[in-house]
Amino acid sequence: MVIHNNITALYTSSCGAPHSMTKIQGDASSRQYFRVNGEHTSCIACYDPAFEASTAGNYPFLVVHELLSRHAIPVPAVLALDTHHGILLLEDCGDLLLQNIFGSPAEETVPELYRKIIDILIRLQAIGGNKNDLPFCNSFDQEKLMFEFDFFIEHGLLDYFAPHFNQHSISRLRREFEAIAALLVTPRHFVLNHRDFHSRNILVYHDKPVIIDFQDARMGLPQYDAVSLIKDSYVKLDPVVTEELKAYHYNALRSHELSTMSFDEYLFYFDMMAFQRNIKAIGTFCYQTRVKKNNAFEHSIAPTLAYLPDYIEARNELKGAGEILRPLLERASS
Repeated sequence: MVIHNNITALYTSSCGAPHSMTKIQGDASSRQYFRVNGEHTSCIACYDPAFEASTAGNYPFLVVHELLSRHAIPVPAVLALDTHHGILLLEDCGDLLLQNIFGSPAEETVPELYRKIIDILIRLQAIGGNKNDLPFCNSFDQEKLMFEFDFFIEHGLLDYFAPHFNQHSISRLRREFEAIAALLVTPRHFVLNHRDFHSRNILVYHDKPVIIDFQDARMGLPQYDAVSLIKDSYVKLDPVVTEELKAYHYNALRSHELSTMSFDEYLFYFDMMAFQRNIKAIGTFCYQTRVKKNNAFEHSIAPTLAYLPDYIEARNELKGAGEILRPLLERASS
């Protein structure tokens, strides 16, 4: 009730009296979202406990929002702020997620729409800045990648999958994960990444993509965001479209002078990064299911596991981890 009252007060002072407020299903975070309708306008209200403990100048969402807006990345406008109570009012860009295009009459537009999204991604990945400032001071370094691998071990292997996994293999698997992470820490190739660039964080508004949930942006391989989009846990692209989009992203990186990789090198890092990213996602889904008691993500575990055998088959560097994870992979395919 307190959150509702604070949102109502901010909306009233900025936009007039609200007529209704409806909670919106959020993703796997502590933020809460509401759609607020008034006589002349609607907006999205976000309550973030982290914003209460920050100022506008050091709150990552606002720092990254300003950066992306300045570089013409389509993001919802910020309409009003209440830093004391952790409330933001954002432009309402509708509720049509990229995910919702699949299975609808608009699905035939998927290849063209994804190319437009990759064009936006390239503009985002071209943004540079001071390495001491947000978001450029954060990266997918060994510590961050291993945190994500360890999260999977803790909440996936030691909890969700515990009855189906030999716990004595954990130390050996972790060594494999450390070697994989070391291969992915290549700062010479790093660009800015959204960090969660998938079909639930891209709205389609007036037939154009709008990017949301970008506050965790950080430096990393350009494949990180491409993997999130193309090897998405929530939707599965046609294999032909998948290969076309990889080539489209690679060619765009080269034409904008954002990468010196050969295409073979690009594909190698794509598979290695996809393995890490999908493992990270499975850990999150297991955590949400078992710890947060949020069953909305459980059905995404098996489709994400199903991606892994292709990477393992393609890359010798993944064979060791793949052998240890085989019981999970066989269970997912049965």
